[in-house]
Amino acid sequence: MESIIQVLSRELNQKSEYVENVVRLIDEGNTIPFIARYRKELHGSMDDTALRALNDRLTYLRNLAQRREEVKSSIEAQGKLTEGLSAAIESAATLAEVEDLYRPYKQKRRTRATMAREKGLGPLAERIFAQGGDLHDLREEAAAYVDPEKGVETVEDALAGASDIIAEQISDDAALRKALRELMLRHGQLASRAATEEDTVYRLYYDFSQAIPKLQGHQILAINRGEREEKLKVSVEVDRELALRAVRRAAVVPGSPAMEFVKAAAEDAYDRLIQPSMEREIRAALTEEAGEGAIGQFALNLKPLLMQPPVKGRVTMGLDPGYRNGCKVAVVDGTGKVLDTAVVYPTYGERQKNEAIAKLKTMVRRHSVEHIAIGNGTASRETEQMAVELIRQCEGDGMRLSYMIVSEAGASVYSASPLAAEEFPQFDVNLRSAVSIARRLQDPLAELVKIDPKSIGVGQYQHDCPQKRLSEALSAVVEDCVNSVGVDANTASASLLEQVSGLTASTAKNVVKYREENGPFTSRRQLLKVPKLGPKAFEQCAGFLRVPESESVLDNTAVHPESYGAANKLLELTGYTLSDVREGTIGELPQRLRAYGEEKAAEQCGVGVPTLRDVAAELLKPGRDPRDELPKPILRTDVMEMKDLKPGMVLSGTVRNVIDFGVFVDIGVHQDGLVHISQVSGKFIRHPSEVVSVGDVVKVVVLEVDEKKKRISLSMKQAK
Repeated sequence: MESIIQVLSRELNQKSEYVENVVRLIDEGNTIPFIARYRKELHGSMDDTALRALNDRLTYLRNLAQRREEVKSSIEAQGKLTEGLSAAIESAATLAEVEDLYRPYKQKRRTRATMAREKGLGPLAERIFAQGGDLHDLREEAAAYVDPEKGVETVEDALAGASDIIAEQISDDAALRKALRELMLRHGQLASRAATEEDTVYRLYYDFSQAIPKLQGHQILAINRGEREEKLKVSVEVDRELALRAVRRAAVVPGSPAMEFVKAAAEDAYDRLIQPSMEREIRAALTEEAGEGAIGQFALNLKPLLMQPPVKGRVTMGLDPGYRNGCKVAVVDGTGKVLDTAVVYPTYGERQKNEAIAKLKTMVRRHSVEHIAIGNGTASRETEQMAVELIRQCEGDGMRLSYMIVSEAGASVYSASPLAAEEFPQFDVNLRSAVSIARRLQDPLAELVKIDPKSIGVGQYQHDCPQKRLSEALSAVVEDCVNSVGVDANTASASLLEQVSGLTASTAKNVVKYREENGPFTSRRQLLKVPKLGPKAFEQCAGFLRVPESESVLDNTAVHPESYGAANKLLELTGYTLSDVREGTIGELPQRLRAYGEEKAAEQCGVGVPTLRDVAAELLKPGRDPRDELPKPILRTDVMEMKDLKPGMVLSGTVRNVIDFGVFVDIGVHQDGLVHISQVSGKFIRHPSEVVSVGDVVKVVVLEVDEKKKRISLSMKQAK
């Protein structure tokens, strides 16, 4: 029997010693970001995605081992655990297989077979099902069990009861269920039919049938939703004769006198018990797989969205468009501090629009605004047109200004949250939303961590996925992004600090409270004075927190305090000092390190080669932000409308969402265009995520524009 470590090692294609080290580190309470970044020697430099996959699989295998023991204990308590059954349970590779083996021993609600056993027909069923050669006349055998007092009035009653018992035994056969499950998954079809005559969004599935191996995750989730809304009737179809052959092979002894009787019981077992149960199982498995796929895609889209390059240090005006309640305005400085707020009414008429432009122009001049962030919700088209007129007037007066449409998904959720009320008690809900939109342009990560990831608006069918699993997966992405960027301990909000490895909601608040009461942190070691932030928490968080105000430049890098000695030794070996690091004059460090020899230097510094490389990279760019190396967001100064689009036009756009059947791209006309999967690449791809990510700036060509339906078809492969 393979151990959990051996199974993980084989499945993940990793050395067993690495897997064992990771399992030990997890059990010791280390976080995935910490293990990924600072324990590379122990796991062969697996990335955070691989480590999370290992952790998820570890949890499953431990649950499987626990369930095996529970099942064995339950069967043993009934006095029915044999060596063979125990071995079969131990070798079961999935929870489904364990449950199949447990099925005959599980406490059942009263069934037809249960009632037949209560009437004393168990021995008759056993005798018939054994299909021995000494069994000649079934009616004669059954006659001995006729007992009106027990409710067995006739020979037919006795035989019917025996058939029910045999059918249940056949349906409880673990090996048969496994074979049928594989057969259905290989040869079955998922079919859906209309349950209504009305035209709905599910009309695509009104007469739909697809082989199970070819089903797409989005199809499964759409069909499930249509069924829940009573618009579709759904079934799993498989060739009945093919399935019955497998059932007969498992149950019938050819040539026995009881052959026809058992054959009839086997068919009853399949039609009445196995097929409905298997259909539920198959659909549950398909839904789980589709849910995992959707969650994986959501996580894949969320990461680049959070890692969008910030537009740092610029005074920014946030506009939250609206009709009835006007357009909410907030101006924030380069650090996100609110400087000014207002409400204007550009949609009320020409006079009000001109008044709005005049008011905003005054604010732009007063605060030296450089960028405008416009939310993409209701009335954003009119707001964008107003912004473009404002930009033209400002340019005439010598002021340079540009704008960007920002996704406001989740902004209203955040604005009405207790967190926003705590952060901006002096502003009403609408103005808080304008602040959030401005800050999203300045630093998407710092602002988006305040919002439930499910409300951020990337992904597909997120409401149809297991919500707990979705939250866990998305929280993991947020955690990985925050820790890969690093967080300024002196300016970060409690929401951002909470995502740092080793910090909790309460310790994050304590960090903020400590700096408010004692002034900015002047070293990483000072974090140990924060209440409830003990040595273990410090070990986990210190490398991810930056203290730019510290005298030691290392406190503003991702070098962990445990490796400061190694960093100093490396500088000594290569002829540099910490002053050189601060001044940025160590450009030749990589060449000098190669000349000295990485392995030799690592040994001298007392660390492994992966850690040495990380330390060297950090010394080259203290205080660096990995997002700065990504393509910058597109800032515009003019406006386009859907009517301006013509087939054949080549445009630049930003990828807003990547889903199973294509890519949605913002080309600056208030309606994202769809690049169907067939138009994403000139080569065959299984999924658009193989080619693009959310936030990518791509070139597209317009294929078709339908203004009535507000649909824009684009191509990436024809824009090359």
